[in-house]
Amino acid sequence: MEPIIELRGVTKEFHGVPALSDVNFTLMPGEIHALLGENGAGKSTLTKIIAGVHSPTHGEVRFRGEALAFSRPADALHNGIAMVFQETSLVPSLTVAQNIYLGNEGFLNRLRGIYISAQQFLQSLNFNVDPTMFVSQLGAAQKQMVEIARAVHHKARVIIFDEPTATLTPEEKHHFFGLVARLKADGVSIIFITHALEEALAISDRITILRDGQHVVTDQASAFDRDRIIGHMVGRTLTEEIYQKGARAPRPYGAKVLSVQNLSMGRMVRNTSFSVYAGQITGVFGLIGSGRTETAKIIAGVIKRDFLHGGEVRLGGRSVRYRTPRPAVKDGIVYVTEDRKLEGFFETKSIAENIYTGLLGADLNRMPIVSYKEMMDLSQDWTKRLNVRAIDGNAKVIELSGGNQQKVVIAKSLVQRPKLVIFDEPTRGVDVGAIAELHAVINELADSGLAVVVISSYLPEIMNLADRVLVARQGRVVEEFGIDEATEEKIMYAAVH
Repeated sequence: MEPIIELRGVTKEFHGVPALSDVNFTLMPGEIHALLGENGAGKSTLTKIIAGVHSPTHGEVRFRGEALAFSRPADALHNGIAMVFQETSLVPSLTVAQNIYLGNEGFLNRLRGIYISAQQFLQSLNFNVDPTMFVSQLGAAQKQMVEIARAVHHKARVIIFDEPTATLTPEEKHHFFGLVARLKADGVSIIFITHALEEALAISDRITILRDGQHVVTDQASAFDRDRIIGHMVGRTLTEEIYQKGARAPRPYGAKVLSVQNLSMGRMVRNTSFSVYAGQITGVFGLIGSGRTETAKIIAGVIKRDFLHGGEVRLGGRSVRYRTPRPAVKDGIVYVTEDRKLEGFFETKSIAENIYTGLLGADLNRMPIVSYKEMMDLSQDWTKRLNVRAIDGNAKVIELSGGNQQKVVIAKSLVQRPKLVIFDEPTRGVDVGAIAELHAVINELADSGLAVVVISSYLPEIMNLADRVLVARQGRVVEEFGIDEATEEKIMYAAVH
């Protein structure tokens, strides 16, 4: 059988530095092909070449046996190749239905007809999204559903999914995998990029692993297990390093840093109460819509709680109410967002400029004016501490891989010398090597005496990091476990019942 997509000796360089080096890759008709590797391995670069976002510096891309050079994504889409990007490419000011039909509209369009058609289409995919809502009103998981729906609606014969399940709940993942199975049965070829190795092993036919921009191995999925995949990705086994086995002693309680009483905000946060202590990692687990992120944003001043009957937040025994993040930062609260592209960094600015904005925002710069030397010294220090992989400190953050972007966001927050750090999905879209590094940073912060909150949808991460676990459901913290008594079964039961 002839490949539908074939890359022959493809090299892609940015500023003279290769992101891909002499890579060969094939995708067969009706195949689910998982593409794995650490952040910076070249996965997204390879798929963006296929999708027409980038052109190869050297090498050849063949589609249905013919050499093609797409100059833009629209050309690839016209030929039946669609890509669902890791960071959504939707138009925020348009509705869900308008985004789905964007680029595929009829000569005359009635909004009511589009909404009805989109509603039926989304229901056929088991995606619970209101087609009349503006994309700017959606959460990260719903935006991902709209991205997936748009790719399927274009009837593409090749669909590239870049981290499609990172923000989905278990039930939504189940529906998504059912959709992938139906697409495969219809003869659609799928490239599936994921950091969830179990998902790759479960649904893919073949697996290709990249490391440092080079092809390492391609084989049938049945020939791999988790440890073999990780060994090829990073050159060593990290399973034990990332997710510790066996019981561990929780850190002792320090001083009470944060106390939240009867916090409320609309229908998302409802009379929730909890406390956070210095020198501990407080894990917060809950499904999408449980109010975890909204609670964190109220504490950090990103969004406002109800004016009347909104509850109370006490920081170090002092009642506080933040209307913007700036006073919260000055008081020592930093929030590391789950949506790094939208809220975490300035994508057209350099690594050094992004990290320095954190210092400027907290009014901690040594001089009353911007100092280039201070900025570069700060950047070199933190890129070394967090092992940010880039050409140099002048590289734009948008050019970095997802894991390195996340490290820049964390560095920008930590330069503000916080007393309380709230990490919201800190390892979302991050590879196994970077997960180990980020977990080490989080543990180091708690060991140094800071109060740390980690919000995560991944139970093994909560079990590995947290000293105590709070479970959120329907806008409230409904259960608390010490790590010595917590089990995945108990936490999940509390989250859904």
